[in-house]
Amino acid sequence: MGQPAGMATSDPRPFAVVTGASSGIGFALARQFHDSGFDVMVAAEDDAIHAAAAELGAEPVQVDLAVPEGVEALYARIVETGRPVDALALNAGIGMGGEFADGTDLEQELRLVDLNCRSTVHLAKLVLRDMKARNAGRVLITSSIASTMPGAFQAVYNASKSFDQSFGLALRNELKDTGITVTVLMPGPTDTEFFERADMLDTAVGTGEKDDPADVARDGFEAMMAGEERVVSHSLKTKLQGRASRVLPDSAKAAMHRRMAEPGSADK
Repeated sequence: MGQPAGMATSDPRPFAVVTGASSGIGFALARQFHDSGFDVMVAAEDDAIHAAAAELGAEPVQVDLAVPEGVEALYARIVETGRPVDALALNAGIGMGGEFADGTDLEQELRLVDLNCRSTVHLAKLVLRDMKARNAGRVLITSSIASTMPGAFQAVYNASKSFDQSFGLALRNELKDTGITVTVLMPGPTDTEFFERADMLDTAVGTGEKDDPADVARDGFEAMMAGEERVVSHSLKTKLQGRASRVLPDSAKAAMHRRMAEPGSADK
């Protein structure tokens, strides 16, 4: 990108915006866009977004998307480019593990809801309004395989990802007769900083095998470009979990999740 705001309208390269892009799946998604010929704007709260952007030749926007002002600031930067958003990857999110009643922090859980759910709705509203006016665009929403099961010891996180999945599939249906597609990415455990940040390094899922974020991002990018409804990524184990979730009762899925996510389960 690198051009002054409002002076890139003649650039024939498509333009993508990726949130939560300083590391992990978000950074890998930004790389997928970059390597596929997109100009990319990347957003995250932490300082690492600048190094990530420099590595990709992308435009960094350091904002806290867990607050409305951060979403509005990101959208203002998008508008300043004078370019339509061809692809939007709504990937920003955090997790939290522990027993809900007295083992987790309410303030952090409310922030999780703000980032994982509210910011997704807020930015989607602003960008989809513009896409609808042009009758063109692609949206990728990062949900999780966790969205398919009651998240014992990750209660708020799993619920937030269930929201993201439902929201994305609803938007897809609303926009089915337009030139806009919405795709939901459903990763399994992935080798990122997620489990450390969620205080889950003593859990079975936190210490178990994980997918490469590059593989997950490639699956999501290819599904979005193909206009697919959703993609479960990446390992066979994660795909089998997705299939099993269609037939197992919720009580069984909650018990299975408990074995993976209960504090101390890494030693069991």
